[in-house]
Amino acid sequence: MRYGFDCVFYYVSDVDRSVRFYQEVLGLKVTSQDFVTRFEVGGVLFELVPTTDRGKLQGGGNARLCLAVDDMAEAIADLKKKGVKTAEVQKKHNGLLSSFTDPDGNEICLWQDAAK
Repeated sequence: MRYGFDCVFYYVSDVDRSVRFYQEVLGLKVTSQDFVTRFEVGGVLFELVPTTDRGKLQGGGNARLCLAVDDMAEAIADLKKKGVKTAEVQKKHNGLLSSFTDPDGNEICLWQDAAK
């Protein structure tokens, strides 16, 4: 049996609100939309899946969307201008890490590689 990558997805309670967030705050472009909304982020398929199951909307699962940035300070400043609260930037041995949440509490990470 061979397994291949399909996508990363988050459950959301309000698709329209979430699509606006990912488009307006993060600048992602919708690639397709039917029951789910799809974005492509650096060649990776990212989906928003609607649900009314509150258990799926905890925002504390193991999956994270991690976005690469060239300049962490600039990315944080841009998000703050848009009303998004971010976590304190953490220095890691190979870069900088911060995070924020989408409207349903799903964590989104920002990563700046130390080489940049």
